[in-house]
Amino acid sequence: MTRYERIPEPTETRNYPDDEIDLRELFTIVWAGKWIIILSTLFFAVCGVAYALYKPDIYQANALLAPADGESGGRLGGQLGSLASLAGVTIGEDSSNNTVIAKEVLQSRAFLADFIRRHQLEAPLMATEAWNNRQKEWVYDRKIYNPETGEWGTDEDGESLRPTDWDLVKTFRENHLKVSENKDNGMVTVSVKSLSPIAARQWTEWLVKDINEHMRTQDVEEAEASINYLEAKLNETNIAGMQQVFYQLIESETRTVMLANAQREYVFKTVDPAVVPQEKSEPKRALIAIIATLLGGMLGVFTVFFRAFIRSPSTISE
Repeated sequence: MTRYERIPEPTETRNYPDDEIDLRELFTIVWAGKWIIILSTLFFAVCGVAYALYKPDIYQANALLAPADGESGGRLGGQLGSLASLAGVTIGEDSSNNTVIAKEVLQSRAFLADFIRRHQLEAPLMATEAWNNRQKEWVYDRKIYNPETGEWGTDEDGESLRPTDWDLVKTFRENHLKVSENKDNGMVTVSVKSLSPIAARQWTEWLVKDINEHMRTQDVEEAEASINYLEAKLNETNIAGMQQVFYQLIESETRTVMLANAQREYVFKTVDPAVVPQEKSEPKRALIAIIATLLGGMLGVFTVFFRAFIRSPSTISE
């Protein structure tokens, strides 16, 4: 050590503020407010159980459908497609495209409004309180609808409570109908929810039957219109080659009509029909009670810490 070297002075220990949360203090705060947490948890648990018990049972019926084979126009489309386009006629449709159209029609406003009106589902959709499983009948809210007279009630302004097509379709779409497609195999599942297990199955069957009938009627009408058009064009020409083309087109459209009328399931074939569900699908009462209990506990803990923070802001930070 030289004479000019200085002996290092001992460094002073600096005290830095401790920003870490003291677990002991947190536990003390929680323990001090344990009754608030317990009462909050108990209150929410009771409310959750009461709400779960108040909710009526909802049943869901499912029908698994497969796209029907589109034979009409499938084999002749390649041979006569170009000739038909020259004559202004379209021969058949691709089966996959027809299935996509049918799936969208099934959820369309016009189809559902007609479906509800045709099967007289206005009151079961809009005026029921419950389903009497013993007597197998609906329990109606008589302030809205009188099942004996078939009359709808009125509101405070004297306006009729009879639902419009908009109300019916919106309720049916949001609360009852679900249509899903398996992208891997093309299978379509039609699901219907209802307070009545019998109605859930019946409505599902009606939907499948009606969409098949709707698409069949539409294709038959288009084919018959094409036949009338082709027959008129046939009478206007004397060219043998064109007459042969028209005969082939008329034959194709006639075949479309025959196949459509011969197939019971025109667009969708039922793979697994809907059955009366024996178990409810909703509500999940145990899950509702658990979530309500957890929310009550969390709210209680938050209340305890918030109260401690208001009373002594330095309790947690120090």
